[in-house]
Amino acid sequence: MTTRPAFPDPGSTKPGPQFLILAQIMRPHGIRGDLSIKVVTKFPERMNELEVIYVGADSEKPHKLTEHAIDWVHRAKKDQWLLHLEGVDDRDAADLLRSQYIFVSLADAVPLEDDEVYLFQIMGLQVQNSNDETIGRIVDIIETGANDVYVIQSEAYGEVLIPAISGVILDIDVDHGVMKVQLPAGLLPDQAEA
Repeated sequence: MTTRPAFPDPGSTKPGPQFLILAQIMRPHGIRGDLSIKVVTKFPERMNELEVIYVGADSEKPHKLTEHAIDWVHRAKKDQWLLHLEGVDDRDAADLLRSQYIFVSLADAVPLEDDEVYLFQIMGLQVQNSNDETIGRIVDIIETGANDVYVIQSEAYGEVLIPAISGVILDIDVDHGVMKVQLPAGLLPDQAEA
């Protein structure tokens, strides 16, 4: 099961976010309005296919985004890219965008595969074991280099950390709000806390 980061859009009437974060603007590059950006998407090649992106200062408030047409974009090295936006034609204009985030609309995002979900769809899911016994709800996601870790708040066990790996995560049913898991031996205490 693969997940992709996204941020909620509190101004939308549709459930879930309407924008996904692609990159962060680091600083101006040169004097002609070019921007040095750090791409955070797992699909950086997607940058070459976009004509329009959205820029905002707060990744928690993507409903306050401004739309920008892309003149050109190319990779500089690793996750560092250079970007030029229409209307951003000098260093001062580019400097006003420093540290802001670059988003793509959910409609323009890379389509999900059958076994993929976005991170925002994981939050709040009820976690059940293979016997349909409720363990708790997902309250946080820790992104590590190897795999994500789901933080479960459980009335019976307190905070439980579950690795997001095959064999542990059996099924994610976003429509019904349930994640089925097969927990490794010893992950939960033998007796629930009082």
